[in-house]
Amino acid sequence: MADLPPERLHTGPPFTYVGVDVFGPWPVVFRRTRGGQAQSKRWAMLFCCMTSRAVHIEIIESVDTSSCINALRRFFAIWGPAKQIRSDCGTNFVAAAKELGISQRQPDVTVQNFLIKQGCSWVFNPPHASHMGGSWERMIGLSRRDLDAILLQENSQLTHDILCTLMAEVVTIINARSLVPVSTDSESPFILSPAMILTQKVWVAPPNGDFTDKDLHSRQWRQVQVLADRFWRRWRQEFLLTLQARRKWRDSQRDRKEGDIVLLKDSQAARNTWPMAKITAVYPGRDSKARKVELRTSEQGSAKVFLRPVSEVVLLLSED
Repeated sequence: MADLPPERLHTGPPFTYVGVDVFGPWPVVFRRTRGGQAQSKRWAMLFCCMTSRAVHIEIIESVDTSSCINALRRFFAIWGPAKQIRSDCGTNFVAAAKELGISQRQPDVTVQNFLIKQGCSWVFNPPHASHMGGSWERMIGLSRRDLDAILLQENSQLTHDILCTLMAEVVTIINARSLVPVSTDSESPFILSPAMILTQKVWVAPPNGDFTDKDLHSRQWRQVQVLADRFWRRWRQEFLLTLQARRKWRDSQRDRKEGDIVLLKDSQAARNTWPMAKITAVYPGRDSKARKVELRTSEQGSAKVFLRPVSEVVLLLSED
């Protein structure tokens, strides 16, 4: 495995070194007529900070040069100019790059001149090397999958205003994720997240109230909250699983039962001594799996009863 690129290790303001990707499109209603609704398409340009792992999303009307420059201008106006922008050569971004006229060999003059004036360079990863953009590809992949599942539904009547507000809510959810495992140290009670680095605040509270699918046909701000809740549910179900990778004991095994004969793992047992016991009670955990058992054994003619975790016993003879 190669070392981390220098851009991941530089100390500087957020969004100094940025990974970017374009994804979409989604249909939006831009004009209501007597005969129905006139629809258009919108794309999203996602910027990911290489150092703080924070995310910023800009909505663009097309994948032409003007829309790209406008998105970059808005991004630079909020977070300041970046020193370097990186992107991969995946099918999605290659298609957008062709529309923009940007390529590794023959970059678009307008975009290139704009970036040079900003003191910024655009670097393409080699083709078939998406792992080189893993720091932002992970965020883009999860966000794109969840947003597509929500926004491409038939009952989602999006407008440009709803889509822009929804993307702001999505950015808040993504930037509130934990960057490291939660510490048990009482001196560090807060979770380190990109939002903490950017704003020095803990989180942004959602509006009060219950939002149901019926609100999709209500006021626009309620439609946004319904869609944001849907994104949060999918994000929680798909992203939180990656925070606790279970590399061992992933297959379900038979639980210990009352009456099983087991061998005890006793590090202090004498040589050639194999202490055995019988399970007299089982105590399941919150997942209904046996996590603790009560054992009865005999030592020098006297019976002893004690508790042990299931990891300290080996099944010798099952109860049946």
